Amino acid sequence: MSRAMQCQGCLPWGSWARLPRSLAGTRGTRSVSVCAAAVPGELGSVPLALSPVPLGHPSPAGQGGCVHYQGDSQEKSAQPSSSHHGQSQLRKVAFSGAIKKHQKSLSAWFSHQPNEERQFGPSFSLDAVHVDPVIRESSLEEILKPSPDLTIQNQLQQPSRKVISLHNLFDVDACGRQVKNVVLYGTVGTGKSTLIKKMVVDWCHGRLPRFQLVIPFSCEDLSHSHAHVSLRRLVTKKYQHLRDVVPVLEASNLSVLFILNGLERLNLDFSLAGTELCCDPNEPVPPSAIVVNLLRKYLLPEASIIVTTRPSAVRRIPGKYVGRYAEICGFSDTNLQKLYFQMRLSQPGCSGEESQQRHSAEQENLVEMLSRNLERHNQITAACFLPSYCWLVCTTLHFLYFTRAVPPSQTLTGIYTSFLRLNFSGEVLDSTDPTHISMMKYVAKTVGKLAYEGVMSRKTCFSEEDLRQCFEVEMKTESELNLLEVFRSDVFRFFLSPCVQPGKEHTFVFTIPAMQEYLAALYVVLGEKKTLVQRVGKELSEVLGKVSEDVAVVVNIISKVLPLRFLPVLFNLLKIFPRYFSRVGGKDRDTIAHTMAEELFKEEDYYNDDVLDQINSSILGVEGPMRHPDEAPDDEVFELFPIFMGGILSRRNRAILEQLGCSIKNLAAFEIAKAMKKTVIRKGRRGLPPSELMDYLFFLHEFQNERFTAEAILSLRAVNLSSVKMTPLKCSVLASVMSTTCHEVEELNLTSCNLDSGSLRTLFPVLLRCKALHLQLNSLGSEACKEIRDLLLHDKCVVSSLRLANNPVGEQGARYLAEALAGNRSLTQLSLLHTSLGDPGAEAIAQHLAQNQHLQELNLGYNSLTDTAALRVVEVAKRHETLDKVHLYFNDISEDGKRALDSLRMDRDGVRALVFLTAGTDVSDYWSHILNVVQRNLPFWDRERVRQHLTLLLQDLESSRSQTANPWRKAKFLRVESEVKKMLGKLQDGSL
Repeated sequence: MSRAMQCQGCLPWGSWARLPRSLAGTRGTRSVSVCAAAVPGELGSVPLALSPVPLGHPSPAGQGGCVHYQGDSQEKSAQPSSSHHGQSQLRKVAFSGAIKKHQKSLSAWFSHQPNEERQFGPSFSLDAVHVDPVIRESSLEEILKPSPDLTIQNQLQQPSRKVISLHNLFDVDACGRQVKNVVLYGTVGTGKSTLIKKMVVDWCHGRLPRFQLVIPFSCEDLSHSHAHVSLRRLVTKKYQHLRDVVPVLEASNLSVLFILNGLERLNLDFSLAGTELCCDPNEPVPPSAIVVNLLRKYLLPEASIIVTTRPSAVRRIPGKYVGRYAEICGFSDTNLQKLYFQMRLSQPGCSGEESQQRHSAEQENLVEMLSRNLERHNQITAACFLPSYCWLVCTTLHFLYFTRAVPPSQTLTGIYTSFLRLNFSGEVLDSTDPTHISMMKYVAKTVGKLAYEGVMSRKTCFSEEDLRQCFEVEMKTESELNLLEVFRSDVFRFFLSPCVQPGKEHTFVFTIPAMQEYLAALYVVLGEKKTLVQRVGKELSEVLGKVSEDVAVVVNIISKVLPLRFLPVLFNLLKIFPRYFSRVGGKDRDTIAHTMAEELFKEEDYYNDDVLDQINSSILGVEGPMRHPDEAPDDEVFELFPIFMGGILSRRNRAILEQLGCSIKNLAAFEIAKAMKKTVIRKGRRGLPPSELMDYLFFLHEFQNERFTAEAILSLRAVNLSSVKMTPLKCSVLASVMSTTCHEVEELNLTSCNLDSGSLRTLFPVLLRCKALHLQLNSLGSEACKEIRDLLLHDKCVVSSLRLANNPVGEQGARYLAEALAGNRSLTQLSLLHTSLGDPGAEAIAQHLAQNQHLQELNLGYNSLTDTAALRVVEVAKRHETLDKVHLYFNDISEDGKRALDSLRMDRDGVRALVFLTAGTDVSDYWSHILNVVQRNLPFWDRERVRQHLTLLLQDLESSRSQTANPWRKAKFLRVESEVKKMLGKLQDGSL
């Protein structure tokens, strides 16, 4: 860049700008007039941040507090009258108190976190987790360059410009001139507003000593005010504590900073014909005129001003009024991303109030996995270039990992909707455009269309031709073209970024994969997916609906005078068209419901991971070897799409989208829900695989329609979620959805679901209503058994079958279960197969078994029981009124114990013990059951021990066969022996 261009911002102000400066004093006087001096007793209560400090010069050591002014007026003021001196001191003290109150008020306001911060995780102060984004110095020449084409090269290009900190924005420029006006710009999501909040908070806490007074304004507020107002009135109206400071602001030599946040909201006219000159802070003018004259330096010329705006609005301020341009470049350094995640996810309140130490390891593990994924330069690295997406990642992880209970407001759709509200907050795309279309509405119509077409064609990567087809094909007017240009400069990179996968460098993907599905869902639910006939029909019906009523009234009057009786009939027919179209439009609701059902129950997605695990993998990555570039990629999965459709229809999300300019009427939501009953609930009654059933339950949770959910849950008599990793969030979702009804559940299968005592506590109300409860393979120890004891002793418990096989119950857990057996009235079957009971655990069961009146079957197999414990259990079982079957196979029972157990007779002793595959000189009726149990549980048992037991069973079969002469029995023995030998062979080969 040429030297002339570099110094363009250093040229003298225009003649109109120099006029007020000559009235207020020359710049040379100001540049050398401020110097700190120590005068004990003077302004001792004023903090350092409020003391006038020379701009660009540090205070001398040992000096502070009071201020002496040097320059032309020093001699005149060296010996003031005592009265004048006293008034000056009183004024300084008054100013100090007013500014202190102002600081306190600003600190309280700007430290306040939005609802989304408190709702989706612990609330953090800006001091605790703020990481400053990269700020690079820019120039007018670079800003005025034509907008780059949508090419991968332009998106990846990183300008090699000087990095500047927030506190150094007002340093002298390249030509040595003091900067007064700074334009800080950045695309949506780069953190402009958060950076300004941090700047204000820093000033309030004394970390911005350059300025003695900071006055922030929201340009959005100023844009809504059309009445004339003076600068003095404007400041005191917003900040009442400054009512004594503002009248003498111009003559007080205070170093003042005005912050104008969101300049794109204002339509500024810097021409003299459009905005008159004003140098009087007391003169009422439009708010936009105040801003223009502040930037012209015609009003309060010594004040510093920082303006934040989007790139498209930067050129609204003429370059001669700007001392420095600076661009917020987000977290362009991966280390900044890691720092943000570490600070945010390691906060003490991140994992909830209970068991902080327990979850600290999980927090560290999350940070480590996320850091490794960032180091791989995956797509998430490109996404977290925007600080707002870092917030979304942390919020989603908090939702996935640290949610112990799900209030109605906490849904994944709610997180994404609130995320968009935080970044767009109802902003119009271009305030100068007469349509005033909201930014989110424009995104839903254009980017939503691209997202939907990608979902329908199972595509996540889009070429430049795809983008042109989506954004440029329907461009017909100058206004539409201007809106597209604004979108490309301000919003495009928020949603789409270059693909980082090898071989796809010339394509674009959605910055966050789930955002594609969210926008596709929004596009459909808003009714933007219409055919040409539907669009024309809607517009025509609206026109006819407005015109026909007025025309019909006129024709009715004319027809009374003239013989035109047929005209009223004609216009009454016109009235029918809007009503007919409204009925046709109702079919559109059926189409939305049908689309939702088809996408929710796609059979090709039946055996994928559930959507919550998919989101987790997209953020933290998949541990293991990386895919080879030549390896065929997996098919794209879009299972969040229908879930987001349901979530968007919830009342809360519709209310937020209404604020963003995307209106979904109550009647439309009602009609869609009504149509869904015919499709979604009907298809949900079919047997679904566990992961797909979890997705269905999550859909019902996101939909937030209690009546609809209750009807859907009533149709589910059996719930099979085996092998689904039931995180605290999934347990909360299951409990929340099932709580909409009170019906009994025939069967709940939670086998191998990573449950713990906390999970059982969350699911307690659901477990009470389940008749058959499968909890095998869940690492449930003694603490979990305590929860199960409370469950079985509850007066509303209906559990009749409980399977706890392959859990480390242990002796203490057995004692809790024994207490439960003594007081329970519903349990008939209890399986404690391979639960490490040992003899003490079995003895505890036997002691309380006599008090039980309903148990019919007890499985204590594979628990290292000896003869003493086994016979003790059987002796109690003999006296039990209903217990008729005890499983004791794969225990350490001797030959003597076997003979004693073999002598039991059902007709005589009332109980049968299943120990071996034989029953005396015959094959046991339960031999196939025992072998099936072994085969099902072999992956979770000690193979060597199983091999030893199978060898003993084979020897027992051969011994019993030799003792019988019955050929039929011998044949049965040989058949069972062959099954055992086959199992042993597979066990040795490793094929079983």
